Amino acid sequence: MEVDGLDYMYVKYARVWIPDPEEVWKSAELLKDYKPGDKVLQLRLEEGKDLEYCLDPKTKELPPLRNPDILVGENDLTALSYLHEPAVLHNLKVRFIDSKLIYTYCGIVLVAINPYEQLPIYGEDIINAYSGQNMGDMDPHIFAVAEEAYKQMARDERNQSIIVSGESGAGKTVSAKYAMRYFATVSGSASEANVEEKVLASNPIMESIGNAKTTRNDNSSRFGKYIEIGFDKRYRIIGANMRTYLLEKSRVVFQAEEERNYHIFYQLCASAALPEFKTLRLGNANYFHYTKQGGSPVIDGIDDAKEMVNTRQACTLLGISDSYQMGIFRILAGILHLGNVEFASRDADSCTIPPKHEPLSIFCDLMGVEYEEMAHWLCHRKLATATETYIKPISKLHAINARDALAKHIYANLFNWIVDHVNKALHSAVKQHSFIGVLDIYGFETFEINSFEQFCINYANEKLQQQFNMHVFKLEQEEYMKEQIPWTLIDFYDNQPCINLIEAKMGILDLLDEECKMPKGSDDTWAQKLYNTHLNKCALFEKPRLSNKAFIIQHFADKVEYQCEGFLEKNKDTVYEEQIKVLKSSKFKLLPELFQEEEKVLSPTSAAPSGRVPLSRTVVKPAKTRPGQTSKEHKKTVGHQFRNSLHLLMETLNATTPHYVRCIKPNDFKFPFTFDEKRAVQQLRACGVLETIRISAAGFPSRWTYQEFFSRYRVLMKQKDVLSDRKQTCKNVLEKLILDKDKYQFGKTKIFFRAGQVAYLEKIRADKLRAACIRIQKTIRGWLMRKKYLRMRKAAITIQRYVRGYQARCYAKFLRRTRAAITIQKFQRMYVVRKRYQRMRAATIALQSLLRGYMARNKYQMMLREHKSIIIQKHVRGWLARVHYQRTLKAIVYLQCCYRRMMAKRELKKLKIEARSVERYKKLHIGLENKIMQLQRKIDDQNKEYKSLLEKLSSLEITYNTETERLRSDVERLRMSEEEAKNATNRVLSLQEEITKLRKELHQTQTEKKTIEEWADKYKHETEQLVSELKEQNTLLKTEKEELNRRIHDQAREITETMEKKLVEETKQLELDLNDERLRYQNLLNEFSRLEERYDDLKDEMNLMVNIPKPGHKRTDSTHSSNESEYTFSSEITEAEDLPLRMEQEPSEKKAPLDMSLFLKLQKRVTELEQEKQSLQDELDRKEEQALRAKAKEEERPPIRGAELEYESLKRQELESENKKLKNELNELQKALTETRSPEVTAPGAPAYRVLLDQLTSVSEELEVRKEEVLILRSQLVSQKEAIQPKEDKNTMTDATILLEDVQKMKDKGEIAQAYIGLKETNRLLESQLQSQKKSHENELESLRGEIQSLKEENNRQQQLLAQNLQLPPEARIEASLQHEITRLTNENLDLMEQLEKQDKTVRKLKKQLKVFAKKIGELEVGQMENISPGQIIDEPIRPVNIPRKEKDFQGMLEYKKEDEQKLVKNLILELKPRGVAVNLIPGLPAYILFMCVRHADYLNDDQKVRSLLTSTINGIKKVLKKRGDDFETVSFWLSNTCRFLHCLKQYSGEEGFMKHNTPRQNEHCLTNFDLAEYRQVLSDLAIQIYQQLVRVLENVLQPMIVSGMLEHETIQGVSGVKPTGLRKRTSSIADEGTYTLDSIIRQLNSFHSVMCQHGMDPELIKQVIKQMFYIIGAVTLNNLLLRKDMCSWSKGMQIRYNVSQLEEWLRDKNLMNSGAKETLEPLIQAAQLLQVKKKTDEDAEAICSMCNALTTAQIVKVLNLYTPVNEFEERVLVSFIRTIQMRLRDRKDSPQLLMDAKHIFPVTFPFNPSSLALETIQIPASLGLGFISRV
Repeated sequence: MEVDGLDYMYVKYARVWIPDPEEVWKSAELLKDYKPGDKVLQLRLEEGKDLEYCLDPKTKELPPLRNPDILVGENDLTALSYLHEPAVLHNLKVRFIDSKLIYTYCGIVLVAINPYEQLPIYGEDIINAYSGQNMGDMDPHIFAVAEEAYKQMARDERNQSIIVSGESGAGKTVSAKYAMRYFATVSGSASEANVEEKVLASNPIMESIGNAKTTRNDNSSRFGKYIEIGFDKRYRIIGANMRTYLLEKSRVVFQAEEERNYHIFYQLCASAALPEFKTLRLGNANYFHYTKQGGSPVIDGIDDAKEMVNTRQACTLLGISDSYQMGIFRILAGILHLGNVEFASRDADSCTIPPKHEPLSIFCDLMGVEYEEMAHWLCHRKLATATETYIKPISKLHAINARDALAKHIYANLFNWIVDHVNKALHSAVKQHSFIGVLDIYGFETFEINSFEQFCINYANEKLQQQFNMHVFKLEQEEYMKEQIPWTLIDFYDNQPCINLIEAKMGILDLLDEECKMPKGSDDTWAQKLYNTHLNKCALFEKPRLSNKAFIIQHFADKVEYQCEGFLEKNKDTVYEEQIKVLKSSKFKLLPELFQEEEKVLSPTSAAPSGRVPLSRTVVKPAKTRPGQTSKEHKKTVGHQFRNSLHLLMETLNATTPHYVRCIKPNDFKFPFTFDEKRAVQQLRACGVLETIRISAAGFPSRWTYQEFFSRYRVLMKQKDVLSDRKQTCKNVLEKLILDKDKYQFGKTKIFFRAGQVAYLEKIRADKLRAACIRIQKTIRGWLMRKKYLRMRKAAITIQRYVRGYQARCYAKFLRRTRAAITIQKFQRMYVVRKRYQRMRAATIALQSLLRGYMARNKYQMMLREHKSIIIQKHVRGWLARVHYQRTLKAIVYLQCCYRRMMAKRELKKLKIEARSVERYKKLHIGLENKIMQLQRKIDDQNKEYKSLLEKLSSLEITYNTETERLRSDVERLRMSEEEAKNATNRVLSLQEEITKLRKELHQTQTEKKTIEEWADKYKHETEQLVSELKEQNTLLKTEKEELNRRIHDQAREITETMEKKLVEETKQLELDLNDERLRYQNLLNEFSRLEERYDDLKDEMNLMVNIPKPGHKRTDSTHSSNESEYTFSSEITEAEDLPLRMEQEPSEKKAPLDMSLFLKLQKRVTELEQEKQSLQDELDRKEEQALRAKAKEEERPPIRGAELEYESLKRQELESENKKLKNELNELQKALTETRSPEVTAPGAPAYRVLLDQLTSVSEELEVRKEEVLILRSQLVSQKEAIQPKEDKNTMTDATILLEDVQKMKDKGEIAQAYIGLKETNRLLESQLQSQKKSHENELESLRGEIQSLKEENNRQQQLLAQNLQLPPEARIEASLQHEITRLTNENLDLMEQLEKQDKTVRKLKKQLKVFAKKIGELEVGQMENISPGQIIDEPIRPVNIPRKEKDFQGMLEYKKEDEQKLVKNLILELKPRGVAVNLIPGLPAYILFMCVRHADYLNDDQKVRSLLTSTINGIKKVLKKRGDDFETVSFWLSNTCRFLHCLKQYSGEEGFMKHNTPRQNEHCLTNFDLAEYRQVLSDLAIQIYQQLVRVLENVLQPMIVSGMLEHETIQGVSGVKPTGLRKRTSSIADEGTYTLDSIIRQLNSFHSVMCQHGMDPELIKQVIKQMFYIIGAVTLNNLLLRKDMCSWSKGMQIRYNVSQLEEWLRDKNLMNSGAKETLEPLIQAAQLLQVKKKTDEDAEAICSMCNALTTAQIVKVLNLYTPVNEFEERVLVSFIRTIQMRLRDRKDSPQLLMDAKHIFPVTFPFNPSSLALETIQIPASLGLGFISRV
């Protein structure tokens, strides 16, 4: 390794690369300094192992130095300070594995490593990002190479070539495909034939017939191709041409293990079940010999049937008809069947085919040839001598070879035929101006067994490598010469000797062709000739030691051993002529075509001329067999053809500017993002990348501009070294830093360094920064320690002070406590003694009192006992007497009780018997309530009996008493008589018995009563218990009910909350859908305007070509051309060239061929129907609300409500059907008008004209019918109003019921509508009476609120005017203040005139009523006429004499003559200069003037004038925007005026929603005759188009500033240093003159904002424009950041955040923070924060995931992958950390798209913004040239 002059870099801790058998190169670190003469280096490997590295004693070569970490991962390998193999390999590995970057520059070469994974880096957004960018500005990409080629073609007007090379499986085809896709997307096509789609469509066809699965690649291209993409003078694709090289025909008949044949065969087999393929008699791929040899018929993830569909679609797109396609498939199927033909040996020299062999029979059927002939010539061949011809049988082996040769020949010819047809389809009749060629060719190949194919491939690569070396050498020389640096010849490998060995006279190919001509030539004899000719004579030719049938060639990449076996056969590519003749005689037309093409190519006239032929005109056929030629001199071998093709290719490449793409295969196992160092190094050596590095390293590989060098190494300079001249400053510094002047050279604009010098400078810079860091750290640490010491000292003093104070306080406290303790002791001791004395004295007194009391009590007790004993004796004696008496009495009573108990027991026994009978009764009868009732009745009966018995007993007692008295008297009287005495005695006994019986009955009754009462008490107790249980259950049920209610309430609350959340989400979704729909509609408008402009351009071109001015079509009927359709704006009124012609025509010819009348009338009818439907719905809702309010009427109204609902639903259905019908007719009409926009469409008799007429007639008839119905209903409504009288609710409802019955009976009568409307009117009158009072209050309140709001708005308006005036220059401020003062005085005059206006109000009201009645009469008259258009019904004019106006009372209208309309449009729109209007006049003045003209036309009820003026206005605005659409002031001015015109149409439309903020005077200025709602929609669409045009203008102005100002320019000087860059220099913006900065962007924003404010644009609209501008700035900046590795650093994040803060400050200054503009910058802000935050731990990952919610996962990972330290002190992001981020974000559902859509335009809205300006106060300046109009 060359290390001359770098010995001083081998110091301790320096890192080097040492060879390693496994990893190729390993990194190690020096443990001690190297000194010249040392034979061993002390190293330590990265894994920590120490090693002694022995130097080569002969060369003394030191191991290569490793680049500083700061340079690792660079976009360009030439930016590395040490340029050698290990540095290149390590840089590619770091980019590929760690950063997932597959592209890297190596000088002029793009190295592309196959990731074996689909990456999202090829979308249209990426293409747009690279389009127009310089190659060094963006990260390496195939699109950057394609853009460079496209740009150089346009700039230098020189053809370009992109050479894509690499091993099989390295991704060549994909790279070429993406390059072509880039050209197709960027350039577009010059015609409508979609040439770019055809160019891309050629890929699936060529892949299906030329690609196959190999062990290295599932989609390996088995041929080389060079595709020229042709461009016209405007550099748009017009066509393409394809050349192919060396198709691998042997694959058709043989495939190695795990490989496949060409894809098309497997696609055919997979589609065999299709009906159209039944005749091919195909089957599974394993059935055919030619498709089953590899044993791998299926590729994972590939559906061959779907691929077949894609192939057929591509064929159709390229113009290959279905019949030709089926012919191709027949031939391919025939090849498969031919492979299954088997031979049977007769003997050693002959063979035969079995009779009626099915595969051969199918082959002959498909090919249309005779079975016998083909079977014969497959087994025989013809030998021709000078005199005779012999037919000789061939052996089985020769027959199989002949069969395979025929199959290969057919396939090769079919391949060529398809290529020819693809070229024909891609050929353009337009002359080709330039082209870009894409060469997709095989790379250098070396296998264990290398044959003729590898020889040809390596020969082609030798030629390409020679061209590559010469180009690199040439570029180096040009760079040196341009910079005026002495050119020293660099020694580089020249492979011309190797090329001479192959292609020179007596070279390998010449000897091979000579041997092929020999009758008995063989591979062995050819090998001997090679040995004899070249061995020991050519250093590049060798012979293997152990073989006589092989040879070795030393190629530029490696030595390759070729086996001679098969060379001659493959070179001759023999096919028997007789077999070809059989195929030529085929009835199948396509088959002979294949061989006719071959004859044409081989004819003598087709030989290529000797001179170089332009590539765009030459079609060179690929290598293929040339059998069947009678003239031998014209038969060319495969090697000869390949050499000729290669020479022509090299001539073409040398005539173009080449661009190189080298594809690298990272591993042989197709593992995604896996890097095998050994395989990579082999390919890097083979593809010339290391040779580029070697050539660069031989001179001055590192090149810096003076400014970049100064910015990077400013830290190494002292202040005195810095001069105003940067160049001299750099020279002075370098002379001090690098003493050896041979290590650098000073060019005109750059400094050139030898290899390793940048690393040396980086080391010095890092040492200086490290020393500065140490000094800063030392100072900071000293300062921190001093601060810490002072803080500790202060803390110690404070602690001491507090401790000492604490101790003093403690001592004082101790003294106080001691003194207090003595005092306490004194009082305590005194207290104790005193207590003891008092206790003794009290005890003595107590003893004395107790003793005296005791003696007194004893004496008293003794006296008391004596007294009590006397009393006790007295009582005891009395008690004893009483006890004796009581005992005697008790004994008597006891005897009585015993007797009575005995009697009671008897009674109890009886009662028990009865009770038992009652229990049985209870068991038998369960009904408790019945029992109780029965028992109650029984008790009542017994009570009655008891009462009767009592009465009887009382009577008996009375009788007994009387009888006793009488008996006593009788005894006294009859005592003397014994008989009387005996009788009396007997009577007494009988009476006593009777009394005893009665007493027994009484006792029994009482017992039963007690029993019943007990039973009743028991039942009552049970009932109460049951009731308590029921109450408990009821309580439980109530609790459960409350619980359920609570749960239901909670669920209802939860459901409500959920529904509210869903409602919010659905609302947001609906808002998003609305925005999407609005965006889609506005995009459609944008597309329409583009198509309209294109149509106008084509129309102008046609007019220029014909050179005959086209007169306008005569107007036939007002309904046919009254207004111009929004989608057919082609009015010739606005065309300046036609103006004189139209001025001379009659008034009836002044309308355009298609104006807006028809579309607007149909749209108006649809709108009327929808409004009627909406009014019915509103009325229905209102009735429901009134029904809820008036509950008294609710019971009486349901039948009527049902009838109304039924009728209204029927009416609504009818209206909806009519609405749909009209919409369908309208769509049909639009389609008829938009399909063909030529002037002939509108001619009478044309199809669109007839459709228009038919639709209009039908609509007119329909409107006539509806108008008559409306008139009838109105007349009936008037009669109903007169007839209706207020009635009671009951009568009303009764009448309504009768009416309902009448409605049921009047289905066939014409009175239904009358009855219905009368009923509705009745209800309405009744309801109005109920709510009139409420409405009056609401109106009063609303009017007060309106006044308050108007005052607020007036206040705000005054403030805005003041703010705007302050921003204006002094002259404009004076003018504006005068204008404002005039307006104020006018408003005051208006207030003074109000009294006068009130007096005129009554008169005006009567006049208006008269006018309305006149209009109705006119409508009635028109409604009775036939064949009159609806427009004439509505637009019947009222004579101006009916509307007189007062003199000098300006009505805010402008009058002009009909013929002055064009002059008005010309002066007010077409020739108006926005700047003068914006500065000197009222904002929106043109809009006010136009509206006042419209008002006058409306006042005159002149519909023609209104339509004509509006149409001319719209077309005029479109024309001026088309003419000056790139001028921001013009677009802004007309956007402002269009919106103001739209607001005026709304404000004065007469609709309540727009009249809230009007003054009474403004309300009087409302339009009275016409509803211009449809025109409002047209103007709204026009405003949207103008807004989109404004955004495009903004974007075009800002686009060049954004990247430079936001990213590249260093707003904060010195924060970011420029890193070393390679050959692909980015366009540096450091202090260059003319470079855009952030101030440039802010100045531009100020300019835009001031212009919009001057034009009086609505504030809300300004906010939307600012939001769009900020979105563009954020999106473009972020997209560039995501595609530029050099911008992803910590310092750049700080720059971006500062720039964003400046933009936010601008928003604050302009009071636009609530515009939503700041939110659009959120992704950029988060990306900048992501660059600055810590990126190490899991906590950091969590913080990043939560912080970057506006970035997608792909964007976050991309930024982390691109993050590059600018200084050594920054740390790289670990791969594990990025994996952690991906794991945390895997559940996030966001777009996989990497870039933001910078072309996205937010949907615009135009909020209603009424003007307070009074129309009658507006003065028309004379400068406008509108003297022909007058104020009314």
